[in-house]
Parts: sequence; structure tokens; C-alpha cells
Amino acid sequence: MTRNFFLYLSQQRRLRHWMETSPLARKLTSRFIAGETLDDALKVSAQLQAQGVLTALDHLGENVTSLEDANGAAAAYLLALDQIAARGLPATVSIKATQFGMDVSETACYDNVLRVAARAREIGSRVEIDMESTLYTERTLTLVSGVAHEVGDIRCAIQAYLYRSPADIDHMNQFGIRVRLCKGAYNEPPALAHPHKADVDRSYVELMHRLLDQGTDPAIAGHDDRMIREAIRYTRERGIMPDRFEFQMLYGIRRDLQRQVLDQGFRLRLYVPYGADWYPYFMRRLSER
Repeated sequence: MTRNFFLYLSQQRRLRHWMETSPLARKLTSRFIAGETLDDALKVSAQLQAQGVLTALDHLGENVTSLEDANGAAAAYLLALDQIAARGLPATVSIKATQFGMDVSETACYDNVLRVAARAREIGSRVEIDMESTLYTERTLTLVSGVAHEVGDIRCAIQAYLYRSPADIDHMNQFGIRVRLCKGAYNEPPALAHPHKADVDRSYVELMHRLLDQGTDPAIAGHDDRMIREAIRYTRERGIMPDRFEFQMLYGIRRDLQRQVLDQGFRLRLYVPYGADWYPYFMRRLSER
């Protein structure tokens, strides 16, 4: 068993090395990842702007293990925001709490996020905070509430498959904090999350209705065309105008669905990932597909 495990690790390292160095692999990944540099992401964002698409720049990285790396992530996002302002792009930035040092120092993480969120507010942009596994849910929501109190505008992802999410969404709605509703992507135990897809879908629809009725500029995220059709049906039935919410999807996934949303006059924001640490993100996208 030990020999097989180390053989597996060796194969994974070889695969990663090939993916990171092969021109063929780079061509394959370019559909989902803007590139390794900020300039790559800015060019993609400008191209999408020309098509009427909003963007959220995602500098790839998570679970940093030093304050130096956490501060470096914050600096990278401050630079991105400076360029967003200089180029007049309709873009926000997407971050993870562990990318900003949650595993190292919660105080340092808060300070880093606050700096970036304050800069985003100055240029008329916003920070969008991804939700990670349930190891971080409570701490991330505490972080979001604190930064929202200081800055006034932030968006946080809430995962529909968690049993706690209805209460979390009620809290966000009460304080006018923007929510990005997604289904959830982590392998959580059935004690914490709905284990069956039908229950997750049912929860997603219920929470989506609640956000559309009571939320502040909610983002309906995902690539499930049934959920998108239900959002469109519900908002038209309730007379909810398209400028009161937006759809969010990932760069390079379901381009046909992206076009359908745009053609019907709805706002669409794409997450545009970039950076050298792209391999884990790319493999998750392959797994989802």
C-alpha cells in the first residue's frame, strides 16, 4: 500500500510538471485560465468588457503558510485593483480567506482583507470572498461581517448544500451584505451538508428565492441551466428588474449558457483566474466537468 501511494505521488508530480511546462497543456488550460500574469487577466477582462460581460479577477492561490505569502497575496490584489482603475474595467476581485493568511493569523488575515476591500471601495470596485470548506465557514463569515462594517460593500459566497446556509443568508440580508449563492464544492459530511443532489438543488432554489426577494444585489452563481431558468422565471413573475441581481459563472465554462443570459438582457460576471498556481484550480475544473 505504501509503495502504491508513493508511486501515485510520483505520477502526480510528473503530470503536474508536464502540465506546467508543455505548450500543448498551456493551449488546453487557456480555455479556463487567463494566463500566469496580471496583464493576461486584464486583457481577457477587456475582451469580455467589449462583449458586455463583467469580470472578477481571481489571483490563484489558497492555504498560504506564512505571513510573507499572505502579504504577497494582498499586494497582488492591490496591484490588480490599481490596474482595474487605470483601465476603467468593470471588474471586482475574488479572494480566499486562506490566501490572505487565515491559517497563519486571523488578525493578519483581517488586516489584509480590509486593506484590499478599502482600496476596492476607493475605485468603485468590490471584494468577493469565496467560501472554502466548513473548517473556515464561521471564521470567514465573521471576517466578512467585520470588513463589511468598516468598508460598507463586500460580497460573500454562501453554499446551498450546508444546513446552516438559510440562517447565514438571513444574517447577510439583515445587514445588507451581498451574497454569491453557489451549490458547494467541498466534500462535507452528511451531518453538515445535504448528501443528495436533489436536496442540494431544492435548497439552492429556496435560498435563491429568498435572496431575490430580500437580498442586496445577489449573485446567482453556477452553470446549471435549470437553476438559471428558474431565476429568470421567478424574477419575471415577481417583477424583479435585471439590475437588482446578476448571474455569475466561471471563465471558459458553458459559453453557450453565458450567451443565453446576455441575450436575455441580464448582467453576467465571469470569474477570470490567473497566476502561476493554476494547476489545482484547473484539475478541479476537469473534475467538475
